[in-house]
Amino acid sequence: MKKRWHRRHITEAIIKVFMQLSFGLVAGSLALILWTIISRGLPALSWEMISQPPQSGYYMGGSGGILNAILGSLYMAGAGTLVALLLGLPIALYLQTYLGHSKWGQYVRLSLDVLWGIPSIVYGVFGFTLMLAMGMRASMLGGIVVLALLELPIMTRAMDEVIRMMPKDLEQAALALGSTRFEIAVQIVTRQMLPGIITATLLAFGRGIGDAASVLFTAGYTDRMPSSLFRPVASLPLAIFFQLSTPFPEVRQRAYAAALILTVIVLTVSLGSRWLSGRLSKFIVK
Repeated sequence: MKKRWHRRHITEAIIKVFMQLSFGLVAGSLALILWTIISRGLPALSWEMISQPPQSGYYMGGSGGILNAILGSLYMAGAGTLVALLLGLPIALYLQTYLGHSKWGQYVRLSLDVLWGIPSIVYGVFGFTLMLAMGMRASMLGGIVVLALLELPIMTRAMDEVIRMMPKDLEQAALALGSTRFEIAVQIVTRQMLPGIITATLLAFGRGIGDAASVLFTAGYTDRMPSSLFRPVASLPLAIFFQLSTPFPEVRQRAYAAALILTVIVLTVSLGSRWLSGRLSKFIVK
């Protein structure tokens, strides 16, 4: 018995060391990424870069900024997230309320997991093929549609997992009082799990605003400010890519500044979601 006890403690100690090393590796990688972006991007960051679109010769070291890319990313990711939310929330509610752990429910979840794992470049190729078949050109609308498709499985599966955490007593009490499953889904599940739903939505938004491959073929790129759903639009990930591709050191440094702006946007969204979830969590039943 003593020997078995000794082995279990050795195994626990080894696993604990591996966990600490894994945490240190993840935290160190994040710190290194942030340090690289901040140290290289902060010197090139200026109000002109945030408040102005590119001027003539910008990618050869000319004046101007990336306001067009900032607005383009916010427009596409915001609209794509809204479309994904309008589609994903009903799917998540239907999965939990009607399908549950049935065969069809497991099949739908597996399909969403597969869609989640598909590389974003595949979504871009699919959207581009669809646009060619419909006679469309690269445009903001194309970027919105492909980002909605990219975010849909992420948002739906995250919401599905959040809804699973709802206390079963609430659902059983509502059924005992004569509520239908539709009323439970809309009036109880949605309100009870609202903080988690908001977190899932903003998680998908963060993925959408930082993706470059999916919008490369569908949204195109332009130095103009976004003005129409049917015209090409710039995005921050592609602005970073094009600036890093130039041979001019000054422009490449601006790419790190653009990456810093994108990081700040994603970080602000993440912190905002946590704050909002914390504010709303006091209204839920535990």
